[in-house]
Amino acid sequence: MSNDAIVILKDDHKQIRKVFKDFQAAGDNAEVRKGQLVDRMIELLTQHTYIENEVMYPRVRELLPDLEDDVLESYEEHHVADVLVTELAAMKPSDERFDAKTTVLIENVTHHMDEEEQDWFPKVREGLGRKTLQEIGEAMLAARKKAPKRPSQPSALKKTIDAVIA
Repeated sequence: MSNDAIVILKDDHKQIRKVFKDFQAAGDNAEVRKGQLVDRMIELLTQHTYIENEVMYPRVRELLPDLEDDVLESYEEHHVADVLVTELAAMKPSDERFDAKTTVLIENVTHHMDEEEQDWFPKVREGLGRKTLQEIGEAMLAARKKAPKRPSQPSALKKTIDAVIA
């Protein structure tokens, strides 16, 4: 696997999109399957937002000040996802709003990933170059090893609380 930061993030996006697609294809009476898929979504999104928030965004913000507004918007999009993930983690698939909340999460995160891939990643690649993106990628891979998998884990808890009260 490449250690290029953008390649790593795009690979995460691909895995996330697959789980989203599986959820949407699960059908109306697939509570157990939907519960499993949402658990996987929560895990993938918690880890992904952690490495972006802790490594990618701060480095891009530091190295490419012209992209400040894009980074701030991404933090806010993560904030919305964090709130939804936290709420979903406390729900059962049989809850009345489980499917609706999951659908809103999928729509928001899909928009965020599309925007990153089509607009932001090309600007970052052009501005930073291969060597810097590999250094950031190495840092992201190291951060992933200690990344939380659930919003209730201590390293995710502060981010979750910030998302809920901000």
